[in-house]
Amino acid sequence: MSSGLHTAYRVVRRVEEGAAGVSLVLDGTLAAEPGQFVMAWLPGVEERPLAVMDDDPLSLTVCEVGPFTCALCALRPGDRLWVRGPFGHGFGLHGRRHLLVGGGSGTASLTLLAKVARSRGHDVTAVLGARAAEGLMLEWRFREAGARVALTTDDGTAGAHGTVLEAVGPLLAEGWPDAVYGCGPEPMLRALDARARAHSVPCWVSLERVMRCGIGVCGSCHCGERLVCADGPVFRAEDVLPG
Repeated sequence: MSSGLHTAYRVVRRVEEGAAGVSLVLDGTLAAEPGQFVMAWLPGVEERPLAVMDDDPLSLTVCEVGPFTCALCALRPGDRLWVRGPFGHGFGLHGRRHLLVGGGSGTASLTLLAKVARSRGHDVTAVLGARAAEGLMLEWRFREAGARVALTTDDGTAGAHGTVLEAVGPLLAEGWPDAVYGCGPEPMLRALDARARAHSVPCWVSLERVMRCGIGVCGSCHCGERLVCADGPVFRAEDVLPG
C-alpha cells in the first residue's frame, strides 16, 4: 500500500526510445503490480502519472508530448525525480498463454506484466505498434523479459506493414492466447476487445485519462461512474468498452 508521500530518486540510466521519448532507470525499487502507476513530480514544473515500466529497478517511460514530459526527457544520470505511489489496480494473469498488445507510449503499462509472467514460466507474445518506426517503444525490454515480440507500423518502416489488430488476428484465430491485455489509444482497445470477444478470449485493458491527484479525490479521470485512478487503470474491457 502506498503512503502517498513522495520519495526522491536519482536517474542512473536513460534509454532513448526512438524519436518518441526516453526510459528513465532510477536508483531504487518499488513494489508494484503490473499495470499500476506512480505520480512523478518535478518541483516547480508539474506532477503527472506514469506507468511503472519496471519495479526493480524502478523505471519509467516518458513520451515527449508537452512541457512536463519534455522536462522529464531532459533528465540525465544524477538528476533527481520525485515519485509517489504506486496507485491503482493492475493486471492479473489469466491462464498461461498471454497476448500483450501495446500502441505507442501505452506499451509501458505492459512490460512489467511480461516480466512477471515469464518469471512464472508462462508463454508471452507482445505485439507492439506505432505509426512509424521512430514511434516504437520498449521492444528491448520485452525481449529482455523473454517474450516473443512482433512489430507493426502503419507505414511499414519497421516490422509488418499494418496495425496491431491485423497482427493479432491469426493468433486469436488459432486459439493461442488464454487472455489478451492491451494499452494504447482507445479506438485500438475497443477494436482489440471486439476481436477477442469474437474468439471468446477475455480481454483486459489499461485506460489512459488525465489524472491530477491519483487517489480518487479530484474526479478528473472519470470514465462513466468509475474513476480510472482508483478503480483502474486496468479494467475488464467489456465493463468499460461496451461493444
